[in-house]
Amino acid sequence: MNPFAPIRLHDEHVVLEPLSLDHAPALEAAAADGELWNLTVTSVPPPGQARGYVEKALQGQADGLMLPFAVREAGSGEVVGSTRYYEIDAALPRLAIGYTWYARRWQKTHLNTACKRLLLEHAFEALDCVAVAFHADEGNEASLRAIERLGAQREGVLRAHKRRTDGSLRNTVCFSILADEWPHVANWLGMRLDRLAVR
Repeated sequence: MNPFAPIRLHDEHVVLEPLSLDHAPALEAAAADGELWNLTVTSVPPPGQARGYVEKALQGQADGLMLPFAVREAGSGEVVGSTRYYEIDAALPRLAIGYTWYARRWQKTHLNTACKRLLLEHAFEALDCVAVAFHADEGNEASLRAIERLGAQREGVLRAHKRRTDGSLRNTVCFSILADEWPHVANWLGMRLDRLAVR
């Protein structure tokens, strides 16, 4: 059995469902909350392109490099964004978490902490990963702060690493959490989620 096969992850706050073409309309609606496609520091499907966005993610899954999810808020049952595992190296194993975005009304809430806790827990406790990486555009201050709040350690910067959607070059900041750091991070995320969820 492939340990990196699509899987549904959930807790009382959020459900991470294996991404499918059926999610495309809901993702388009979620992206419209804040017109997220206008952000150059992240990759969100613009109007009419959600299906292509999902198809590309599913191709990454078929190639064994990605495991994409639709993010469903547990209370409302609404699809509010997307996230994924990527750069999967099954031999170590090691992977990265990213391509994460949420409808504007769910940004800066408990949702991101809940998603990351589920993804990290599965990566370290079910997939036995030796490390989990995070990457963010050097200009995306919100993402950089969010990754640091998870307890990830900053490793360095890859200069002129990728092109943004507008064609400009971006520097990528790299972070990671190692397997032996996970128990401490898990405890911190649990406390943080308890605090955020009661707001």
